[in-house]
Amino acid sequence: MNKYFALAFTLLFVTLIGAQTVVSGKVTDSNGDPVPGASIIVVGTTIGTATDFDGLYNLKVDQSPPFSIQASFLGLELVTAEVTMATQTLDFMLNESNQLDEVVISASRTPERILESPVTIERMDARDIKNTSSESFYNGLENMKGVDVSTSSLTFKSINTRGFATFANTRFMQLVDGMDNSSPALNFALGNLLGMSELDINTVELLPGASSALYGANAFNGVLFMTSKSPFDDAGISTYFKTGLTMQDAAGDNPYYDLGIRAAYKFSEKFAAKATLSYLQGTEWYATDYNQYIDAGAGNPDDIISNVGNATSFDQANIYGDEVAVPIDFEAAALGAGFPASVASALGQQTISRTGYKESDLTDYEAESIKASFAFHYRPFANDLEMIYNAKFGIGNTIYQGANRYNINNFFMQQHKIEIRNDNFFIRGYVTDEDAGDSYDMRFAGINMNKANANQWFGAYAQTFLGAIAQGSTQDAAHAGARQFADANVTLQPGTPEFKAQLDAITSDPDLNTGARFQDQTKLYHADGNYNFHKAIDFAEIQIGGSYRQYVLNSNGTIFTDYDGPIHYDEYGAYMQVQKKLIDDRLKLTGSVRYDKAQNFDGNISPRISISYSLGEGKTRNLRFSYQTGFRNPTTQDQYIGLDAGQAILIGSAPDNLDRYTSKPLDNSPTAQFLGFPATVELSGRAAYENAFTLASLQAFGASAAQGTPNPALLEVADFAYVKPERVQAFELGYRAGFGKLMLDASAYYNIYQDFIGNKTVVSPHYGSVNLASDITNLPPELGGPIPTALIAIGNGDYQPFQVYTNSEADISSYGATIGINTKVFSTFDFGINYTFAKFDFDQDTDPDYEAGFNTPEHKVKVGFGNTSLFKNFGFKVDYRWSDEYLWESSFADAMIDARSVVDAQINYSVPRMKSTFKLGGTNIGGKEFRAAPGTGSLGSMYYVSWVINL
Repeated sequence: MNKYFALAFTLLFVTLIGAQTVVSGKVTDSNGDPVPGASIIVVGTTIGTATDFDGLYNLKVDQSPPFSIQASFLGLELVTAEVTMATQTLDFMLNESNQLDEVVISASRTPERILESPVTIERMDARDIKNTSSESFYNGLENMKGVDVSTSSLTFKSINTRGFATFANTRFMQLVDGMDNSSPALNFALGNLLGMSELDINTVELLPGASSALYGANAFNGVLFMTSKSPFDDAGISTYFKTGLTMQDAAGDNPYYDLGIRAAYKFSEKFAAKATLSYLQGTEWYATDYNQYIDAGAGNPDDIISNVGNATSFDQANIYGDEVAVPIDFEAAALGAGFPASVASALGQQTISRTGYKESDLTDYEAESIKASFAFHYRPFANDLEMIYNAKFGIGNTIYQGANRYNINNFFMQQHKIEIRNDNFFIRGYVTDEDAGDSYDMRFAGINMNKANANQWFGAYAQTFLGAIAQGSTQDAAHAGARQFADANVTLQPGTPEFKAQLDAITSDPDLNTGARFQDQTKLYHADGNYNFHKAIDFAEIQIGGSYRQYVLNSNGTIFTDYDGPIHYDEYGAYMQVQKKLIDDRLKLTGSVRYDKAQNFDGNISPRISISYSLGEGKTRNLRFSYQTGFRNPTTQDQYIGLDAGQAILIGSAPDNLDRYTSKPLDNSPTAQFLGFPATVELSGRAAYENAFTLASLQAFGASAAQGTPNPALLEVADFAYVKPERVQAFELGYRAGFGKLMLDASAYYNIYQDFIGNKTVVSPHYGSVNLASDITNLPPELGGPIPTALIAIGNGDYQPFQVYTNSEADISSYGATIGINTKVFSTFDFGINYTFAKFDFDQDTDPDYEAGFNTPEHKVKVGFGNTSLFKNFGFKVDYRWSDEYLWESSFADAMIDARSVVDAQINYSVPRMKSTFKLGGTNIGGKEFRAAPGTGSLGSMYYVSWVINL
């Protein structure tokens, strides 16, 4: 019996051994160059491998021939070959694919040819990353058609499409492997500061325009999708090293370093893992905008004072601490010192500002980023069912510009995701956890540096000024001498131990009355899922999905009104999409609808309808039309902020937020105290929404008073509703076609906005009601007799500006068009050109206080020219961008941004025996500096060299 058993076991073992098939070979492109990272898959399974840097592969399969394998690489044609022997060599040559045949997922949440996409979509893959002329793939996104990039600093860039750009850009969503890349508290997308390593990038897809029907709240202006490589398909070790110089007039020439590594290993057909680590270091663009911006009303650029000259009171953009100012009655002081009345009366009362600190005094401008990730992928049945645990970590320093300029220092964010998916469905949940680290507001750092010894400084100033007047100096000379003396003898000087100790103390103090640090340990919990019935239902492709999100705001009262503990609120949504092909698959109809509900707002329904039709014998031309909707929930700050930003107090308008906030004690004028009003008052957030005048009406009243005919009838009570979600209806018509080597993509859109969210500045009197007739103070006849109490406050300067969050009732629309052409010229050279037109329509008179903030050039042109194989292993790329001038509106300042032309270029050379690619490049070649917004550093040039190794 044992003999028979041993014989049977031996036969079975031989059979199993004999069933193993080994296939090896090489994958090259049409130029004969190896294609590293190409996927080799057994057709109908998930079993496969990838080519090494030399394009070589070795595939072992426990399957007897015959069967088929296919070779594929993004941007190249898929090729299938038959395996007929147990040991066989199969070489593949992959020709460059028609761009219109490339597959995208984001447009419909299902794979489809880019030609058949029902909406406009842009795409970047591994070839584009290799050939980008920018120093990083993320900066290379700016060369895409219709894309705008706003640069706050060297490592903080904000992507946007179709207008209304900001540095926070809460209308544009970024998803990294399905996870929202935005800071849940600070409300800005972190770009690639803490994002994905370029070694791990598989594809980047950009969906311009409203996409809420599939992606929910905040997919308002567009969505950027970044997906990483699978360790099953892309195993091995890759590393890169970049170094170079950033060059700017203000900062000089500074070194730049960027290095990273990716390691991935497929342990079996069931288990694979990967890890990445990257580090970046450089010097930020120095901000040296020393203009003073004076509000000229919404919709207009601010009036600019480029040289404060002999002014005694000023507030320059990138100088902080000059906000500390007091009125000094020099006439009274002179009379007290025994000056003749004729001399004293000429001095009067004057407001004196302290000399502020330059931004470069308050930060070291060190840009740094460390990011790491790891992922475990498990396929329990060695098929398409996959379980993934993914963790991402990032810590970094950068400069962010919002209402003020913020030094983001040791900012830490981590994300943890668990996902289960296959070809039919996915379900995932993730948490985002952030910590602001040692970040601080540079404006408040300067303010509180100067407040600390303000009494001594103003005392020294006044004494020196009067002394100079007594010796016969002119007032201008006396002011200059007094400032010089007080600065030299009282102001802490940058670079001294005393200055550093005081700055460290202030930037460690979270109380904005005395410090500048902001704290943030906010968390976000998110879950979403999707199921595609394409294998269960034949007549149409039907998908359903939903999501849930909870915010836990935790700033300890430094950003939000969470003084007594974290603030919780949540939102959820569900959607359905039906897609049907007709007429020989030429006609594609897509309809989707989504319902979303946020805790503080009514539910919202977002429908989308699209029609596309393929023309021509090979279906190489496509017409598309879509109607879709988008909406944006008010951000965490729109609802729960309570922050004194210096120029105004920012108050979120969630109903439970208004009574949470109470201002610091606000000083009343000596006149008010003489009339019996208290020396200080405290205002609640409710004052901003229930007892305030509009800013425009206050300015009009002030102008009438300056002319000697004050007219209280000009004052208008601010009556703004609490903020609610904003909505957009988007109509788009597009045409995409291939004519041999020429690819054409054109689209036009028209957007209609409703309840557009924005900021409005209102002014609340320290005392008295804005309903003037209801609150009268009976002054003595010699002081004017009965007068509305609020007018006394306004006349004495006893009022507080608030920035409130509300919706505009004005009709706002935007429209635009893009056209792009890509082709081959001179046989092997790639040439592309695109043009973008963007315009918005808003009658400022219908809402005088509203700043729409379109912040987008009307005309843009981008040109690319290159060759991936000019000669063997050598390629190059040149990109040119031109954009028109435009108005930038923000709570920081409003100004015209000049038109600009920018040239980026690179050359690259591959050394197969070293498994390496070298690149030499530069951005903004020529070095003409430009800025993205008032207050930001001017962008200079960067020159770099990189070395990429794929093992």
